[in-house]
Amino acid sequence: MGVSFVFFLAICTLFGIAGGLQGRAKGSSFLLWFMISAGVPLFGFIASIVYPGREDELRRRCDGCGRMLPITDTMCMRCGTDLPFPEVAYLPPGVRPVEESPTAGPPSAAG
Repeated sequence: MGVSFVFFLAICTLFGIAGGLQGRAKGSSFLLWFMISAGVPLFGFIASIVYPGREDELRRRCDGCGRMLPITDTMCMRCGTDLPFPEVAYLPPGVRPVEESPTAGPPSAAG
């Protein structure tokens, strides 16, 4: 094996680890983003950065174990409970609700 091949493998591994950690921080699979970022080093890492993630999604509480899950999940991965669409949605931690402007509303009929 040549020195350039070992250098290329080191670069792929470093990009894979960085992309995997970035993807995991956004709530996705470390292994998936590791393979993408190591397979296509620069572009895979950039893709893991621009990937939107799921941290801003509305949340729901599991009926079986009480775990907070994204509202789009239909089954709890912790306890295996099938989840119907919730009546109550929760904002994720760190997200503030949008306050409505006091001037916003239907136009008045006065004229």
